Amino acid sequence: MQGSFNTPDTHKYSVILPTYNERKNLPIIIWLLARMFTENQLSWESGWDQEIAKQLATLYGEDKIVLKPRAGKLGLGTAYIHGLNFVTGDFVIIMDADFSHHPKFIPQFIRLQKAHNLDIVTGTRYRSTSTPYSSDAQPGGVHGWDFKRKLVSRGANFLADTVLNPGVSDLTGSFRLYRLPVLRHIITETVSKGYVFQMEMMVRARALGYSVGEVPITFVDRIFGDSKLGANEIVSYAKGIWVLFTTI
Repeated sequence: MQGSFNTPDTHKYSVILPTYNERKNLPIIIWLLARMFTENQLSWESGWDQEIAKQLATLYGEDKIVLKPRAGKLGLGTAYIHGLNFVTGDFVIIMDADFSHHPKFIPQFIRLQKAHNLDIVTGTRYRSTSTPYSSDAQPGGVHGWDFKRKLVSRGANFLADTVLNPGVSDLTGSFRLYRLPVLRHIITETVSKGYVFQMEMMVRARALGYSVGEVPITFVDRIFGDSKLGANEIVSYAKGIWVLFTTI
């Protein structure tokens, strides 16, 4: 989706929304994004890789929805790489389309980036304040998960933080704002797939000397669709930590 405004903010923000099993979510997430960017008078565009987006393009107009389909589920990392071939903004926002990432936090990402000239801003479920500090941040958290899933997530982040020392509190999150050249650079260095991809992106960002800020977010478990986290992803995550520890 695209929009532009005559405001002091001359940047354009591209949103990449990889979709798989999010058929029911797309109309609502599109509306939330459009409202947020319009209210904050920010220039933007967004793209999807899901068949249902064709119907939405008919409703909203093909000039507002950028549809770039792929052949089936090919992995999260490759979805971002695919999306980067088509973005036109100088900043890129990556987020999920299952309502776990609410667009209302994007203005905080942008304000923190501007205030400290950051290369990356990432959402975190595990901080009560932003880093660097911002007065408008509220404590982060998770809603809709049982104790076991919270324990797995906390344990995964604790393990990665202890072994890799990445300097961020939420390595497994996937709600982030990047400068476009920074994202392109990091992706060319990243070799992991699936959920390990997000972790490696942050570890490599620090190793390459890029500045990273964190904004607390409220993470809500998906409303529609099926969870993509399985045993294979957990095993891959553990292997990924070991590979990063031995290679970076």
